[in-house]
Amino acid sequence: MSKDKNKNCRLGTVGGQAVMEGVMMKSRSDMAIAVRNEKGNIVVRTKKVKAAKDKFKPFGWPVIRGVVNFIEMLILSYSTLTSSMEMAGLDKIESESKFDKWVDKHFGKHMLAIIGVIGGVLGVALALLLFMFVPMWLAKLIDNYVVSLGWAFSLVEGVFKIAIFITYLALVSLMPDIKRLFMYHGAEHKSIFCYEKELELNVENVRAQKRFHPRCGTSFIFVLLALSILAGSFIPHDIGYIRVLLKLAVLLPVVGLGYEFIRYAGRHENILTRILSAPGLWMQRITTKEPDDSMIEVAIVSVKSALHDTDFADFEIPYEPKEEEKSPEESAENTENGDTDDDDR
Repeated sequence: MSKDKNKNCRLGTVGGQAVMEGVMMKSRSDMAIAVRNEKGNIVVRTKKVKAAKDKFKPFGWPVIRGVVNFIEMLILSYSTLTSSMEMAGLDKIESESKFDKWVDKHFGKHMLAIIGVIGGVLGVALALLLFMFVPMWLAKLIDNYVVSLGWAFSLVEGVFKIAIFITYLALVSLMPDIKRLFMYHGAEHKSIFCYEKELELNVENVRAQKRFHPRCGTSFIFVLLALSILAGSFIPHDIGYIRVLLKLAVLLPVVGLGYEFIRYAGRHENILTRILSAPGLWMQRITTKEPDDSMIEVAIVSVKSALHDTDFADFEIPYEPKEEEKSPEESAENTENGDTDDDDR
């Protein structure tokens, strides 16, 4: 028996992503980035957003909206990661090398843009190599020298693709910075669950929520991998570069179909969606980690800011240490000044 979640009007109204030392949240009309900086303060940057589907009606049609949303999120992800590094103070360079000075002298303010373009090109090339060429090459080795795969070629290729994906995530999760990013990812999911359950957004309520969310980007990627295996079974594998070109050609329709499934699974709970969503939720055991309370506080501020009617507002919330974090000198000073936790008599 299925359980329709559409009765909850909050489902799907807020989404987000983890950023460097913080969380980005996006509602239907506002976006907020909340980051904890080097001083321990929470810095918030908000702005109005308008989806492309609201500007051009066909962009809101099924399948097409998934492709448009995917492109929008790629652009947004890049800009929010850059903004979060700036807000957290992570973009400051303590000492410049001769090469850094040479680049700054010759490129100036365009340096970051050039580095970003180069990084983007290299990222796409690496993705094509890892998730298209290498799996196909490994499958061809088996097909040519071990056993003829026939119709199972795409399945074997897909198994290698998923194995590479899981290995890659597991390895990068060992890096301290990425581990913190995944902890903020967990804080993002927990705070969204808390909001969708119509609970008060406080640390205690958010901490009690699950960190595995059906509308997560990790689940979306896993769905894309599964759909690409299915689509690949209809594409000939005799000539490698033709297979790659044809798989790139069907990539956008696959993205659109994957979005529709994630959208449906996030709003409905039944046996089918639970089975099909399970692999993506399992993958979130790698891409999300349990956050600490300070990270949860950042996520809560991000959710509340995204839901507030603000326009390009920047503000900062000073860090307030908890009682147990105060030094003995501070505690003694508070006592001398009469600042105690006892009720006034």
